[in-house]
Amino acid sequence: MINFNGNIQENKEILSIENRGYTYGDALFETIKAVHGKLFFWEDHYFRLMASMRIMRMEIPMNFTMEFLEEQIQNTLTANQLNNASARIKILVHRIEGGLYLPESNDVNFVISAKAIDSDYYLHVNENYVVDLFKDYYVSPSLLSTLKTNNKVLNVVGSVYAKENNLNNCLILNTDKKVVEALNGNVFLVKDNIIKTPPLSDGCLKGVMRKQIIEILKHIPDYQFEEASISPFELQKADELFITNVIVGIQPITNYRKKQFSQEVSKELLQKLNVKVRLG
Repeated sequence: MINFNGNIQENKEILSIENRGYTYGDALFETIKAVHGKLFFWEDHYFRLMASMRIMRMEIPMNFTMEFLEEQIQNTLTANQLNNASARIKILVHRIEGGLYLPESNDVNFVISAKAIDSDYYLHVNENYVVDLFKDYYVSPSLLSTLKTNNKVLNVVGSVYAKENNLNNCLILNTDKKVVEALNGNVFLVKDNIIKTPPLSDGCLKGVMRKQIIEILKHIPDYQFEEASISPFELQKADELFITNVIVGIQPITNYRKKQFSQEVSKELLQKLNVKVRLG
């Protein structure tokens, strides 16, 4: 069951061939983790969605309050019998049909879907996680590249490349040949007591989990945190690399080419993240 503009209905064909998200990529989405009805970092997701809609020049409906959308998410969870389980929520907002590149209206529709996932909180999985660079295409840094739009062709092709080469993930470069992010999350690098993540100006996604990790790091005096560009050369000199997103939390990278990484910092941060989730 999905939620289409507040109506709970079966997940059938509700979008026409003229849907602007399909025809022009004129859509935004948020992926949210819910555990027993609790939405992780909901306020951050909501304000990112609102800011993204403004950047996309979409008309924000008067009823699109944080309380209204949370109620719609809860209704969707209940309809799918997931209000007492863990779930991946996806909110998709697309401009209504009409027009070519220039839309006839800036009004929007929304769709909310929910799928069950296994883990309640964030777990450390002690398995090999191998990555390499994806160099076929590059991110062009801009404000638009920081948004979660459904223009994700680079990520799709990169994911196919990763599967073809027996990789768990790939790291994406921008047009300046700097490491921007992973295919499905932000990337952090640890070297000695310095922890770095690329700045938004390099073109990385404005990740909700990225924000949580940055907030945690600012309260750990043992580490010096930097938002700074990361060159491919730095990867093999790093002590640790890890990827962040709201579903997995923190994914340690164990291998990049011939380099093997430790996981001590990511384990420590994972513990602090779970404390933050429980207290939130």
